[in-house]
This record gives sequence, C-alpha cells and structure tokens, in this order.
Amino acid sequence: MIPIYAFLIIMIIFILASAIKILNEYERGVVFRLGRVLGAPKGPGLVLLIPVIDRMVRVSLRTVVLDVPPQDVITRDNISIKVNAVVYFRVIDALKAIISVENYLYATSQLAQTTLRSVLGQAELDELLAHREKINDRLQEILDQHTESWGIKVSNVEVKNVDLPQEMLRAIARQAEAERERRAKIIGAEGEYQAATKLAEASDILSRNPMALQLRYLQTLIEISTEKNSTIIFPIPIDLIRSFVEKPKT
Repeated sequence: MIPIYAFLIIMIIFILASAIKILNEYERGVVFRLGRVLGAPKGPGLVLLIPVIDRMVRVSLRTVVLDVPPQDVITRDNISIKVNAVVYFRVIDALKAIISVENYLYATSQLAQTTLRSVLGQAELDELLAHREKINDRLQEILDQHTESWGIKVSNVEVKNVDLPQEMLRAIARQAEAERERRAKIIGAEGEYQAATKLAEASDILSRNPMALQLRYLQTLIEISTEKNSTIIFPIPIDLIRSFVEKPKT
C-alpha cells in the first residue's frame, strides 16, 4: 500500500506543478488550450492551468540588449568597412510576439543585420563618421517599422565600431594633417592682418601728433635699457636736438 500512496503523492505534486504557474511583474504568459490561444496574455501573479490540456509560454517585457555582430559593408563611395551595432528593444504585445513570428529574438537579430548593411550601404564614409546620430535614427526608424507587427518596440540603435582598412586610415590621417595645416595658416594670416591693422591705426595716430612719437621713442629706450646690453644704438629724432646744434642768429 505504501508504494501506491507514494505514487499518488507524486502524481498530485506533478499535477499541481503543471497547473500552478507564477509570473513575475515583468513577465506575461500566453496560454494555449488544445492548440488555441486562450484570450489575452496572463499575469503577473498566479496563473491556474488545466494539466495536459493547457500550455503556457512565458514572455519577458524587459528591454533586450541585442548585440549585432560585425557586418561587411560597402559604402556608397565604394569603401569596404566592417561595422557592428547594438539594438535596444522590448516586447509590448506578448500575444503578437508569440503568434506572429516563430522566434522574435532571432528574427529581430537577422532583421537588424540586413538593415544595417542596407542603410550603411547607401551612405558615404564621411557621412557615417561625421553624422552617426542621423544613421542611428534611420536604423531605429526602419527596424521599429518592421517589428511593429511582431509586437516589438525598438527604442534605440547605436552603431558601435567602424573598422576601416589600413590604407583608408592613413588617408584620413593625411587629410586631418592637411586640414590642421590649413587652419594654422588661416589663423596666422588672420593674426598678421589684425597686427597690420593695429599698426596702421597706431602710425596714423602718431603721425598726427609728433610729441606722441617722441614719447614712444623714449619709452622704447627705457625698455631697452632694462636689458643687460653693453651697447645700445638708438635713433633719436632730430627735432629733440635741433635747438642744441643750431647756432643762434646774430
């Protein structure tokens, strides 16, 4: 009799385990009864099922971080690059995610790979490097549009790394160096222009006031005398000594 009681206890435990399910706050359960969907998704909390007849599929509503593996892409200007990305999405309709697609994780991953190659193939390399936010928004828009029928919301897409060939890296380095030299020359030319403008304004002021020019000479002499020089050659305006060299008229 003991083996029979043990068998009955095991059967009761098995029936209860298959009939009682507990879903977390971030989970929903799609219940199938004899192969047909039984209303809206269940949960969270306690869910009661009919053993053998009912089957429940758990679906997580949390955001999934999907790492898109590196993809070989040829840009619009015929440059071969390798790009990877990351996709953030979550299930907003558990029923569609189970019924509309066989494996929504795998389907979203494959769609992200093909969309990444398609969108980047229509962009030039300079656009990809300089306007990555625009590329990310375009990828997010396309993925969200295609996964809407699966009950999935794509919240963000980020292009992570862009691996360039060594020849292209050297070309970009040369281009950056040339750009820095161009900016340095422009800044130098602007400085020379501003200095020349200020000198022209100063000379105009000094030419209108001879005493100011003489004071400037004296100031320069004081500045030179502070240095440790043994010999100073300094031009003195003739107007300063004219009164001493000219003989008085009789």
